[in-house]
Amino acid sequence: MFTPENIATPFTENSYDTPENCPRSLWEYLTLGTRLSFYLRNFYVFYDSGRRCRAHNFNGQPQADNSLKNFRIVESCGGKIHLRGLDNLSRFSEPAVIIGNHMSLLETALMHAFIRPRREFCFVIKRSLLDVPYFGDIMRRLGCIPVDRRNPRDDFKAVMTEGAKRIAEGRSIVIFPQSTRSEVFDPAQFNTIGVKLAKHTGAPIIPMALRTDFLANGKLIKDLGPIRRKNPVYFEFGEPIMQISASGKAEHAQIVDFIKNRVISWGCKVAGHQ
Repeated sequence: MFTPENIATPFTENSYDTPENCPRSLWEYLTLGTRLSFYLRNFYVFYDSGRRCRAHNFNGQPQADNSLKNFRIVESCGGKIHLRGLDNLSRFSEPAVIIGNHMSLLETALMHAFIRPRREFCFVIKRSLLDVPYFGDIMRRLGCIPVDRRNPRDDFKAVMTEGAKRIAEGRSIVIFPQSTRSEVFDPAQFNTIGVKLAKHTGAPIIPMALRTDFLANGKLIKDLGPIRRKNPVYFEFGEPIMQISASGKAEHAQIVDFIKNRVISWGCKVAGHQ
């Protein structure tokens, strides 16, 4: 069974805010303030992570370290990152299902920096991501659960079966119940698969709300969108839900309300909300 390692991290408090005087990188000037300042460095981190995976040298501290590099890249591009509720990740030792909204690929790049020192985890991902060079190596190394998003019944079976295995191994599971990345939170598109996995495995739930539209989705190539330097980045983890009711409806509503209230307070849009 996996146990958290003694991983060094600067995020030892319950919250974190990027300092106001955080210096800009020289890359910002060399690339004339374009998105290349972010992508060139971010791609190198993914390359290095994938290379380490192929060499079977990417556990614990290297995962957190490379994620921290991505964290600092965002800050050196002028991004302001705010973390809240980190203590909720450490309130208990057993594996959990972490359920949150999904905006951009920035989430998977940053989350190891502050979750990995607190708990072992993997993601539920689109199967097609396994074909992305180096990124696919990382996802396999983490033991991520791939789904096709074409047949809901097959996806449900995969998440329940493989999710139970990961939970039994001691890994928490991060799941984004939306069908795709979106800057608008739509409760109607936020399905109950995460709650059902928690009910199926007996694992607690940790609600997660985030805003990561600092990295926008591209119009031509979705994964290569513009960098919005003025958009702050937020991650907040809510009070753990330790028991799930028979239907799970109340817990699902609690998670949706948590996310909705947070993203509204951060200036994001919610479908159906005026």
